Amino acid sequence: MGDEFVIKKGRLLSLDVMRGITVAGMIVVNNAGGPQSYASLQHSAWNGLTPCDLVFPFFLFIMGISTYIALRKFGFRPSAAVWRKILRRTALIFLIGVAIHWFDQMCDGEFLAFGTLRITGVLQRIALCYGVVSILALYLRPRQLGWTAGTLLAGYALLLTLGGGYVNDGNNVLVVVDRALLGAEHLYTKMPVDPEGIVSTLPAIAHTLTGFLCGRLVMEADTLDKKIIGLFVAGFLLLAAGFLLTEALPLNKRVWSPSYALVTCGAAASLLAVLMYFIDGRGKKNWCRFFEVFGVNPLFLYVLSEVAAIVLSATEAKPAIYGGIHALIADPYLASAVYSLLFVAVMGVAGWPLYKKKIYIKI
Repeated sequence: MGDEFVIKKGRLLSLDVMRGITVAGMIVVNNAGGPQSYASLQHSAWNGLTPCDLVFPFFLFIMGISTYIALRKFGFRPSAAVWRKILRRTALIFLIGVAIHWFDQMCDGEFLAFGTLRITGVLQRIALCYGVVSILALYLRPRQLGWTAGTLLAGYALLLTLGGGYVNDGNNVLVVVDRALLGAEHLYTKMPVDPEGIVSTLPAIAHTLTGFLCGRLVMEADTLDKKIIGLFVAGFLLLAAGFLLTEALPLNKRVWSPSYALVTCGAAASLLAVLMYFIDGRGKKNWCRFFEVFGVNPLFLYVLSEVAAIVLSATEAKPAIYGGIHALIADPYLASAVYSLLFVAVMGVAGWPLYKKKIYIKI
């Protein structure tokens, strides 16, 4: 095993691949073809953990690492230029998330229904986590960042315990606060608890801080062996702590429980260590070209997939395509999965020219 990362044009290949696996996974689970879908391709209804529940937290973990790498270039020193970059990116990602919700409403014929426009969402949470973690990293030392993450998780655990955080109804403290701050009409409506609500963004920030600190571990270790071993140790400790907490605080993606944050961070660190070993250490990289396509333009392809999904649904093209697949594949679960895989393959085809021309669209 070599002492340094295999770096492709200044990028960490294993990190790009893991980011690509995660984004491709996000697109797959968001685009089931029919009403029936394999349990592994659905989020847990409440408590529990499915493979589908790993993709978003993996993305936040990787974003934490990428944030460390980006701010490292500036020496973690605040300046007007760094502040502008952070605020601009935070605002842009947040507004794109809101615009996607508006586009969805518009395609349903509600052109000016801003009174029911959803304010929260996946991109909005990504924006808030990126912005808060970036600003904290400019002013706090790594040890202080670790204490901040721990304090956020501990405080949130107390809030869940005292505020009925595991009750899936309108009395849940998360629901009460989100409705008070945003209004019920601006929240996710399928279940009482908004999966990307304001309060549950606090543990997601701690989650991203954990990724940031793992980024420090990766970038500051002087050999590849130390990087991989460090990630494995961190992954094991996070997994152990998270599973120990599940007795009192069950795994729950919708409320982003502290146990969920720790377990998914631990799983992400472990997976990255495995990818580093095989890709950067053993040079086994021929298999990962498809995921590189998603890894170098993650947010662009995710946004493209969301817009494409809205258009396919609004034009009735989605049921027609799924119907054609279902006519060939009798099993509705398999037909739905095939639709999802074809959809992500089309997104990969869309991203291929950018990848070949080394065009990285930064949002």
